[in-house]
Amino acid sequence: MPLGLRKKKNKSRESSNLVENEEVGGHAVVGKSAVNGGGLPPPPASLRPKLVFHTQLAHGSPTGRIEGFTNVKELYNKIAEAFNLSPDEILFCTLNTHKIDMEKLLGGQIGLEDFIFAHIKGIKKEMDVYKSEEALGLTITDNGAGYAFIKRIKEGSVVDGVKVICVGDHIECINGKNIVGMRHYEVARMLKELPKDQTFTLKLVEPMKAFEMLEPRSRGAGGKTSGEGKMGTGRETLRLRSKGPATVEEMPTEFEEKAVKKVDDLLESYMGIRDTELAATMVEVGRDKKNPDEFAMALDQALGDFAFPDEFVFDVWGAIGDAKQGRF
Repeated sequence: MPLGLRKKKNKSRESSNLVENEEVGGHAVVGKSAVNGGGLPPPPASLRPKLVFHTQLAHGSPTGRIEGFTNVKELYNKIAEAFNLSPDEILFCTLNTHKIDMEKLLGGQIGLEDFIFAHIKGIKKEMDVYKSEEALGLTITDNGAGYAFIKRIKEGSVVDGVKVICVGDHIECINGKNIVGMRHYEVARMLKELPKDQTFTLKLVEPMKAFEMLEPRSRGAGGKTSGEGKMGTGRETLRLRSKGPATVEEMPTEFEEKAVKKVDDLLESYMGIRDTELAATMVEVGRDKKNPDEFAMALDQALGDFAFPDEFVFDVWGAIGDAKQGRF
């Protein structure tokens, strides 16, 4: 069988969402409740714990409080309301750092004590790039709300030689084609299919930076940030899902952390993307499957929009099995 898978707010509202002169490092306000047992339906909204998160704009702002969101788009809407912005201005969010640190990128889970920093649109830029090699050296991800951006630049690659292209830049147009609304894997495919030995044009939007953040660009996930550890210390997370309600879950187990990291690495190797939410979903789908065919069928049901190569599916199955056996 084949394995290919198929606005503005008034002042009273604004003041209710902003906290003047509050220090970074606020804690989530959590009504304690046990995580649902397996197979039980979620409790009614009136009985769910009230989760309040603290947020700032990454380039500098007062502290805002947000609550009542179940997915990334709703999260961006809440942040936009707090700061009197359009949701379309938000490129992505990082957790517990205002820096453009791809290791701290908000994905499918938020620790209940995590502090959210929103990075908004800054300078637009356009450049011509000569594709001298088949591989450009880019890893693409997206924000879950229609914006693809650069997560990693490989050292010595074609793009590494174009110094105005930076980690965190949102890719707005490729050769005049607007790609807003496309998923990361579609953008990665477009870039891969550009003909070699020809020039193409990119339109990018970089995140707005505060003056003290202006520094040499980072190549992405390999770098370490000094002086900024994890602020949140809670043992529970809010799991955001593209389909269905958000759920409060225990922190990922060692098996889940290792398996998700390995699957995310495989996504980058095979498809040129990184997406921890997608990787976590694949691990969740595969953890109780008995063989690769059963796993492939489950992937088809859960992630029908993707066309995963057969070899990739087998490698993911193997990675999940290795994590179960503690072979990482």
